[in-house]
Amino acid sequence: MNIPTLMTKIAALMGHPIPVSARPAPFDDTGSIRIPADAGDQIPSRSDLRSIRGVEFARRDGAVAGGGPRPLRLDLLIPKSDGPHPLIVYIPGGGFVRAVRAGGARMRRYVASTGYVVASVEYRTTMHGATYRDGMADVRAAISFLRGHAAEYGIDPDRVAVWGESAGGYLAAMIGVTEELEVNPGEAPILAVVDKFGGSALDRLGEGFDDATVAQIQSPGNSLARYIHGPGARLVTDDLSALREADPATHVSANTPPFLLFHGSADRLISPVGTAALHQALCAADVDSTWYLIDGAGHGDLAVRGGEEKYWTTVPMMTMITDFLDRAVRDRALPER
Repeated sequence: MNIPTLMTKIAALMGHPIPVSARPAPFDDTGSIRIPADAGDQIPSRSDLRSIRGVEFARRDGAVAGGGPRPLRLDLLIPKSDGPHPLIVYIPGGGFVRAVRAGGARMRRYVASTGYVVASVEYRTTMHGATYRDGMADVRAAISFLRGHAAEYGIDPDRVAVWGESAGGYLAAMIGVTEELEVNPGEAPILAVVDKFGGSALDRLGEGFDDATVAQIQSPGNSLARYIHGPGARLVTDDLSALREADPATHVSANTPPFLLFHGSADRLISPVGTAALHQALCAADVDSTWYLIDGAGHGDLAVRGGEEKYWTTVPMMTMITDFLDRAVRDRALPER
């Protein structure tokens, strides 16, 4: 059993079930690049990397449900070749309920093997009474920590990108679109965002799914509402102004960094409606955005049908990501600061 699937089972046992639709959702695919799902040509295992696990980057009150302060940690994969190397911060998914940094290990290793330091980070979720603002603060704290230890880990602190899946894709998008508001004096901005089946247009997260799933997504006290509004929230629409503030598409500007978006046409956990809305907002602002729609693919490792998780771990799929990172991060000409 893969880590994301295990997380959903644990979440359900703890009273935080992640809804799964009986059918995919219809959506507007305008502007997408459609490619067929193909599980062939899987990425190889990589062992030619330096691995450092469990590095504490922050300590938060309430970082454990029902407990006291606890450290937040990250795992690092570092090329053995001479650096400094660009930094890719991987943000795992987990339905806004869990955030296990061990996820996506093969993919992270593949990206690191092409010349990047890849850090997988923990962040607070609804299990800790946290909101998306807390999650964003945790990821930003990890980025600041890594920049502060750039020499130790062989990082080029001026070349940083974020990459997330599902709930992590949402946080990556939010960090990317709000970056210009958060950059500290003298600190380089985030250069690129890779968002795999993350949510946007959050009030439409389950649009097009079967009635029972929509009802579950919109049920009082659901995880999405609590991650936007806080532990006492009932519905995602409780505060429409706050809902809009939590939507990546509403923050897009001409200064937003390049985006690479992915979604499976058969995703039954997060409707592709949100990715479509974000891509359209990016294009309207003349931001460099590419949206790949994978025909027949579901929600990454959370396979509804056995084996479909392999659609996301092929050499062609991962090469699209590394080619984008090469162009937008590693080979990009940077202005003098």
